[in-house]
Amino acid sequence: VLREILHRKLNFILSVLGAALAVAAVLCTVAALRTHDRQTDALIAGMEEATRREMAKLEDEVRKSMKGLGFNLFIFPKDQDLGEVYAEGFASKTMPEDYVMKLANSDIVTVNHLLPSLTQKVEWPEKKRAVILIGVRGEIPIMERPQKSPLLDPVPAGSVILGHELHNSLGLNPGDKIAFMGREFTVHKTYAPRGSRDDITLWMHLPEAQDLLGKEGLINAIQALECNCATVDRLGEIRAELHAILPDTQIVETESTALARAEARNVAAATAKQQIEAKKSERAELRAEREKLAGILLPAAILVSMAWIGLLAFINVRERLTEIGILRAIGVKARTILGAFLTRAVAAGLIGGVIGALVAELVGIPAGSAPVGAEAPAPLIHPLEWVAAIFAAPLLAALAAWLPSLAAAQRDPAEILRYD
Repeated sequence: VLREILHRKLNFILSVLGAALAVAAVLCTVAALRTHDRQTDALIAGMEEATRREMAKLEDEVRKSMKGLGFNLFIFPKDQDLGEVYAEGFASKTMPEDYVMKLANSDIVTVNHLLPSLTQKVEWPEKKRAVILIGVRGEIPIMERPQKSPLLDPVPAGSVILGHELHNSLGLNPGDKIAFMGREFTVHKTYAPRGSRDDITLWMHLPEAQDLLGKEGLINAIQALECNCATVDRLGEIRAELHAILPDTQIVETESTALARAEARNVAAATAKQQIEAKKSERAELRAEREKLAGILLPAAILVSMAWIGLLAFINVRERLTEIGILRAIGVKARTILGAFLTRAVAAGLIGGVIGALVAELVGIPAGSAPVGAEAPAPLIHPLEWVAAIFAAPLLAALAAWLPSLAAAQRDPAEILRYD
C-alpha cells in the first residue's frame, strides 16, 4: 500500500485534500452555528443586563420621587361627594377606623404606608380663628412586610404640630403650651411655609382629635403610597384590590411628576422587553436560515468530496490496468488488489480527516476564544464530534473508491493484456 501511495503521490494528495475539505466543511459549520448561538446568548444577556441596570436606576428614582412626594392615594367613604373634597380639601363623611386595620392585615400588594386621618375645619375658640384640624396616628404597618421608614412622623399624645401661618402669626415655638378647644397641648413642632392649606393646619394625635370632635373610632380618609405597578391600568388594579377588601370606599389618585416617571419606567421596561424578544426572534430566524443552508451545502460538500475521491480512484485504476492485469496473471488474488486500493482510500480519508479537523480547530479558535482572565468557554466542537468526523472520512473515502476498485480487481487479466 505504501509503495502504491508513493507511486501515485499527486493522486493520493488530491484524495487527501478532498477528504480534508469535507471534514473541515462539516466541523466549521458546526462551530459556526455554535458561535452564532453563543453570540446570541451574549447579546441577549448584555441587553437584559443593561435593561436590568436601567430599570433598577429608574425604579430607585421613582421610589425616591414618590417617597419625597408623600402619600398619593386617598381612600374616602363611598358616599363622599368628591366635589366637596376638591373644594374643601377634606371629606365630610366618615368611615370606621377599623378599615385601615383590614387593609394592614390583608395580603394587599399595590399600596404601602397606610395612614388613617380625621380632618375637619373648626374654630379655635381661644384664638378666635378658623383652623384645619387633622388627627393622625403612626403609620399602620402592613402584615408580613419589612418595616419601612414612615413618610410622616406621628404626633405624640398631648402635643400639636402647627402650620407656618399659625405659629408665625401667634409667635409660637416648639415647647410652648397652648390651649385648644378647652384643653392644654404642647407645641411639638412647627412647619416652614408650604403655600397651601397646611399653613393654617393643626395636627394632633388621632384619638385626641376624635374625642374633641365627638367622632370616636371614626376617620374620613386613609392615605397611602401606591407601589409602582408595572401594568397598563395601574389605578384600575389598585382599585380592584382595595375594593375587594373595602367595598364601601372610593379611591382617588393624585397626579404627579413621580407618577409620570413611574409610568415612563413601565413603558421603558415593556419596550426593552419587546426589543429583547424581537432580537431573540431575529437571531432565531437567522439561525434557522443558516441551518437550512447548512442542511443543503453539507450533504452537497460530502457528495462532491466522495465523487472527487471516486473519480481519482477511477483515474488511478484506469492508469494501472496493465499492472493489475500482470498481477492477476501471476496469481495475485482480486481481493488483494481490491484491499490495496481500499486501504489506500482509507489512508487518504484518515489523513484528510485529521487535516480537516486541524483546519476546523484553527478556524474555530478566534470565534470560541475568551478574554484574558475570563473563564474559558466550552469547546465549539465536542470531542465525540471530532472523533466521528475523523473516522467517518475514511469510511466515506472507501465507499467512494469501492466501485472503481472493485471493477478493476474483477477484470479478466486476459482481456486487460490482450493488446499489450
